[in-house]
Amino acid sequence: MDPVIIAILAGLAGLALGVAGMHAFRVSERQRVAGIDVDEPAMPPGATEVLASLGLAYLVVDTVDGVVRANPAAYAFGLVRGHTVVHQELLGMTARVRADGVILDEDRELPRGLQGESSIVLHLRVAPLGEEYILILADDRTEFVRTQAMRNDFVANVSHELKTPVGAISLLTETLEDAADDEVAVRRFAQRLHRESDRLSELVQDIIDFSRVQGENVLRAESAVDLQEVISDAVDRTRLPAESKGIDLRVGGSAPRPVHGDHDQLTMAFRNLIDNAVRYSPEKTRVGVGLTSRDGIAQVTITDQGMGIDAEEQERVFERFYRVDAARSRETGGTGLGLSIVKHVFANHGGDVSLWSQPGKGSTFTVRLPERDSSLDTGETPTTLPAATAAPEGPGRPDEPAAERTVAEQHDADQTSGEQRGGQAGGASAGRTADEGGTA
Repeated sequence: MDPVIIAILAGLAGLALGVAGMHAFRVSERQRVAGIDVDEPAMPPGATEVLASLGLAYLVVDTVDGVVRANPAAYAFGLVRGHTVVHQELLGMTARVRADGVILDEDRELPRGLQGESSIVLHLRVAPLGEEYILILADDRTEFVRTQAMRNDFVANVSHELKTPVGAISLLTETLEDAADDEVAVRRFAQRLHRESDRLSELVQDIIDFSRVQGENVLRAESAVDLQEVISDAVDRTRLPAESKGIDLRVGGSAPRPVHGDHDQLTMAFRNLIDNAVRYSPEKTRVGVGLTSRDGIAQVTITDQGMGIDAEEQERVFERFYRVDAARSRETGGTGLGLSIVKHVFANHGGDVSLWSQPGKGSTFTVRLPERDSSLDTGETPTTLPAATAAPEGPGRPDEPAAERTVAEQHDADQTSGEQRGGQAGGASAGRTADEGGTA
């Protein structure tokens, strides 16, 4: 046979043997891999069902702290990322449980977010789960801790605020005893004693009011409130102190549709705002109260020509017991609770209150309340506001206060046209005597 043919046949035979060998190797590898029994992480019987029923965030880690199982809440709390425990505090607790076998219960405040910009307070329970795993249960206590801190802060503030007038009253009574024979001194100290008792009474009343507005849900009550009547009552109750300082208290505009809520609470809130404007306004200035209605929203603006509030303090004026100028507040008799009560009242009514202010240019508080649906009032036809009474949108105002300018223009119009529309609220209250306004 030709040697060339023999070489070709030998080559083909070698190639066939090589292919057959490679195929046999691959089959052998597949059989070997298939024969390997990979043990998946196994939870103790019934553990998965129990954990799902707890309603808590949980994660299970193995002997090297790899996350074997975790529910969505654990990821939402930022405890787990991928298959890794995020916080070293948790790893420290699992190490202690693994070493001692003792269940740990601790409250921890942990950073939250990609940069740790916020925090979350968790009650953590770490316990062994079977022979290989550690279970971590997490209960979110952030809101509870925040509420507890607010309660403690409130009690501390109330104690401090009450101690000041009570201490002054005690000191004044001792001084009166020592100066019993000095008629002039007795009269002077009696006047100061009267002021301190008034301050104490006002503080206690504000605390009662604050507790009441926090606990009541006024939206459950089916009651329509005439906002113009509320403003008229609030103005009547502050007219006497305004007249004593020579302050021109003007009311203008109208809000013909009622709002939904509690008449007494709304009167108290608007009285606080108007009383604040009068207290912190210089003598012989003007305080304006303007009412407008648009797109189902009633808006009331209270504008003064006082000293104004710095921008960095405007966010804090609605905090409990916060005073922009503590010395001036003691002089004017403020308790620091008035604006906090105001904020809660309007929030309870589904509305809001905002502040515009500039030092030296006064302040404007803007209240917005949803009007009552006219279909709820049988037989009542919605009234369309005259265009002249519409106020600029939003809580702000330009350098010359728009809300105050609208009040002044409306007041002049009311004077020329008789006591009509929203001007009737201001005219009616102005027609009362000072004694009636003080006792309202």
